[in-house]
Amino acid sequence: MSHLQELLTTALDCGASDVHIMVDSPPLLRIHTVLQETDFPVVTPEEAEAIVCEMLSEHRFNEFREKRDMDFSTEVPGRGRFRVNAHYQRGSMAIAFRAIPDQVLPLEKLNLPMTVSKLTELTRGLVLVTGDTGSGKSTTLASMIDVMNGKYRKHIITLEDPIEYMLNSNKCAIEQREIGDDCPSFASGLKHALRQDPDVILVGEMRDLETTSAAITAAETGHLVLSTLHTINAAQTIERIIDIYPTGQQNQIRSMLSNTLQAVISQTLMKRTDVPGMIPATEMMLCTPAVRNCIRENRIFEIPNIIETSRGLGMQTRDTSISQLYLNGQISREDALAFATQPEKLDRALCA
Repeated sequence: MSHLQELLTTALDCGASDVHIMVDSPPLLRIHTVLQETDFPVVTPEEAEAIVCEMLSEHRFNEFREKRDMDFSTEVPGRGRFRVNAHYQRGSMAIAFRAIPDQVLPLEKLNLPMTVSKLTELTRGLVLVTGDTGSGKSTTLASMIDVMNGKYRKHIITLEDPIEYMLNSNKCAIEQREIGDDCPSFASGLKHALRQDPDVILVGEMRDLETTSAAITAAETGHLVLSTLHTINAAQTIERIIDIYPTGQQNQIRSMLSNTLQAVISQTLMKRTDVPGMIPATEMMLCTPAVRNCIRENRIFEIPNIIETSRGLGMQTRDTSISQLYLNGQISREDALAFATQPEKLDRALCA
């Protein structure tokens, strides 16, 4: 084959979110959550290897053959970029592509709570965007950076694995560092970023203790830090961060987190019923004094109730967001109940 550019162009034309290449199968596209076969020919082991080789330098290709997994990015010039994971399965190469829009979408077009826009005015602290893989976390962060880029004169450093959206400096000076090419790890990039006079640091993912600790330290020392976690709501996010630390350090990190955390945006993409496409259900937690006390005193279980009773401040639970999407005719009742945190309670509310 290598009809790679043709395949990726077809994916973009179809509005596919993902492309999968596996040996002994034609390439697959995921369109609005559904996997579909393409008319491209069945991929052979040699063709799969040729496709990976086409996207990597000789050095990185040899590194991939040794490590058996590699994340990077590729593009269709003038059309769009893709986040790529090359890996092995059953002894042969396979590739998963995630489509990234060519341009950063305006924040107001992402169907997120208005409170998200206000977070771009923060000058320090930690803001987390969480959700499953493919829930739009990178899109939200890129749009937040884009808002800052049009309003403020700041120095923004991003640490990404790989770089997804290409962010051009406008009023802000933006540096984008790719893990593997520009720096060896998130933790190393964060450590050195503090010596590079940043105002805002975007960390692609807080995936281990070293990175998490460095991100919280950066937020403590007067920087605005934006990052992601694979968690589905605010309470789970806080628990995940605390659980990364050894037991003896958890009281200390609760105190640090209660002082530095500013907000958690948790999003889940759901299939629309009114028009083709996806729409996020969003939980929004802001760190009010009540939330900070819950974190500090290890009463995380009380946070959902605080969010529920603080709608006037711009907060909302995941189930409130799902309910509103259903009542607006944007998602199905079946999906509303399937994605709800408390489906029985939501079912009763929708019947009322």
